[in-house]
Amino acid sequence: MSRVNYKFYEDKLIRELQEYVDNTYDQHYATDKYQATDVIIDSGHGTGFCLGNVIKYAKRYGNKGSPCDARKDLMKILHYTLIQMYIHDEANPDEPKTAAPFHHAIDQATPEDWNRAFAKQKDMPTGRSA
Repeated sequence: MSRVNYKFYEDKLIRELQEYVDNTYDQHYATDKYQATDVIIDSGHGTGFCLGNVIKYAKRYGNKGSPCDARKDLMKILHYTLIQMYIHDEANPDEPKTAAPFHHAIDQATPEDWNRAFAKQKDMPTGRSA
């Protein structure tokens, strides 16, 4: 079995993200049986909450505090993205959980690939209530 030689240290960064997420479960807002995020998701507002937080921390990145604070904002973006992936998967239980084959260069994507991507994008939930 070949070992991937990660150019951008993705393996180390993924482990760091795992530690960050683990630590959030030790913090005060995760000590109750239900986290606030559970209630928000159960009330049907999970997508808006998660994507809103991704936008909030992305806009704040580098504009508040130290470089360490900016890096924490990136971790928060990744964590809310993971929660949104959970919401997406729960809403789409019959869809495969792995992405389609990844094209290493955008120019390798076929017209069919683009059509599928745009069709899926149109079907994505917006998080808005009707």
